[in-house]
Amino acid sequence: MQVRTRHTPAFGVARLLMAPGEAVQADYASMLATSYGVIVDARPRTGSRGKAVRAVFTAPAEGGWVDVAPALPGDVYTLELDGISGWCVTKGCWLAAPATVRTDPQWAGFRNLFGAEAGFVEHVSGLGALVLAACGSLDVVTLEQGELITVDPGYLLAYSEHTQSRLRAVSQSIPQSVRTGEGLLLDFAGPGQLLIQTRNARAMASMLAGSGNGR
Repeated sequence: MQVRTRHTPAFGVARLLMAPGEAVQADYASMLATSYGVIVDARPRTGSRGKAVRAVFTAPAEGGWVDVAPALPGDVYTLELDGISGWCVTKGCWLAAPATVRTDPQWAGFRNLFGAEAGFVEHVSGLGALVLAACGSLDVVTLEQGELITVDPGYLLAYSEHTQSRLRAVSQSIPQSVRTGEGLLLDFAGPGQLLIQTRNARAMASMLAGSGNGR
């Protein structure tokens, strides 16, 4: 799968170029259009209680393409996985990936961060292009050895798996949620790389939902 982007950074669209017979996976709601003949197999996500639908797009004998875009205004970013090192990605932020990319919810690196609970980040590994959706624009931050940074989870898009991380409460007087990152901060230590979005996706989604309810 090759990726071509357009309308970035404000309203990013990613075109997924597929070889003959190649399949890619994406959220069905993110699909704008496909070339004629692409087979779409859409099914509810495993364990999903809502309307989330995961789709597999398979190219015909002559190849094809799929256009995908995030629900919120912002950039799209292609993360090239090398088959050796993985990345930790905020849940709900990845748009599309080939079958050679996989998620690992039981990744051992999350034990020190979240304990036995399911956190707001998932581990992604494999080989190929992972397309991520940023809310707003995107900052790529490279940390040198021993360099430290603190990030609000609402602005985190992803970080390389070898980056040291620590989760802590903003204050004991406000609620905290490991599942959403609310009321928490993430400390990172280099070497490593972070992808930070310039708008808070959780806050923007809540704002838009509230605006819709007011109509």
